[in-house]
Amino acid sequence: MLAQILAVVIFVFMFAAIVQGKFERHWITLGCGLATILFVFGIGMRSTDAVMETLNLRTIFTSEFWHVTGEATESTSGINWATIIFIAGMMVMVEGMAEAGFFRWLCLRIAKAVNYQTIPIFITFMIMSAVLSMFIDSITVILFLAAVTVELAQLLKFTPVPFILAEIFCANLGGSATMSGDPPNIIIGTALGYSFFDFLGHTGVIAGISLVFTVLFFYFTYRKEIIDSDQEDGDIEYPDPKDAILDKKEFIFSSIIFACAVVMLVTHAQTGLTVASIGVIVAILTIIVAGKKTPDIMKRVDYKTLLFFIGLFVVVGGLEQTGILNMIADVIAKISDGNIYVMVAIILWVSAFASAFVDNIPFAATMVPVIQALAASQGVHIDTLAWTLSMGTDIGGSMTPIGASANVVGTAVAAKHGYPISWKKYCKAAVPATIMVVLISMVTIYLRYL
Repeated sequence: MLAQILAVVIFVFMFAAIVQGKFERHWITLGCGLATILFVFGIGMRSTDAVMETLNLRTIFTSEFWHVTGEATESTSGINWATIIFIAGMMVMVEGMAEAGFFRWLCLRIAKAVNYQTIPIFITFMIMSAVLSMFIDSITVILFLAAVTVELAQLLKFTPVPFILAEIFCANLGGSATMSGDPPNIIIGTALGYSFFDFLGHTGVIAGISLVFTVLFFYFTYRKEIIDSDQEDGDIEYPDPKDAILDKKEFIFSSIIFACAVVMLVTHAQTGLTVASIGVIVAILTIIVAGKKTPDIMKRVDYKTLLFFIGLFVVVGGLEQTGILNMIADVIAKISDGNIYVMVAIILWVSAFASAFVDNIPFAATMVPVIQALAASQGVHIDTLAWTLSMGTDIGGSMTPIGASANVVGTAVAAKHGYPISWKKYCKAAVPATIMVVLISMVTIYLRYL
């Protein structure tokens, strides 16, 4: 009981401190992570095993961490080093592509294609974010699109914040459409034996319907702000996109590396390569191509975000080890009491709101055996509960800046370039948009499966 109380207190304190914003968030999560190790695991549980399981270092030295054979899945307990390594590798690749002029070239090509009008760019980027996230991890998409958005904003003199917020939401929405799009879907799919196309035919339909409403929502939410920015542009002498390519050889190789990353991410279920392996491969290739420019590229990697993730995983590990997440799952099973409509509503909404504050990866891993037990004992088809859990965890994570990895990365990219996004600014649009999509998901599930 003491350990559970301490775990909850530390988590609430961490959350409140991040919202307050007086200290850099990576120091907050690292400090709370250390407090979790000392007080929850040390004083409350007196368990070195809990510490080792949360730090999760031994998984890095196993072959399954780098290459999966059969139906083995990556460990989701404690620090998810696969996610950390993957993000780090993609950051290196993105910095290498930026060094080669790829992002500036792309933003100029897009701007030219839509006649440099901010509204068409805004809508195009939202759709692009959702579509790319169906096939590529949403973290990669946001790393890519946020960098392009900042480049384009500097050229056309508009604020990139509304663009990045909309892109983040659409990336999480697109990620819910397929098995490879979001980590919770990978967990659900591998545990229950679903394929890429199983998700596409079910959650993909829900995501497609929701995308239409999402684009309209963000358009009407930020339309005035974007138009006001557009009016300030004045006369601009637009450069030729080709001028952005400073080194043609580096540009070509960077484009090839990015294409390889896309192929590896889309086919990793067939090749067995884990996201950690993919991250290391693209980072090594980028360093080889960069040559003497490597030190400059490595200096620009956002290490603060990586430290933020490490601390966050430790604090969430405290909730896992003390059984708080399991308690939440048990409550869902008891309250539903066999009513399928109530069961779907509880799983959907609880998953959504829990994923807004607790990383959705461990939550999804905790909930999979729960929906399996519910399906077996209550006679409910497992598919219905699986699609419900998928939409809840994937979309719920969009609600807050720490709810999903893409949110953390996207807001970090914005802050890095001088556009900090406060919790108030983020949640003002994300919360109603999330509630809208969860409602659409619930209605669609009710009409199609019940």
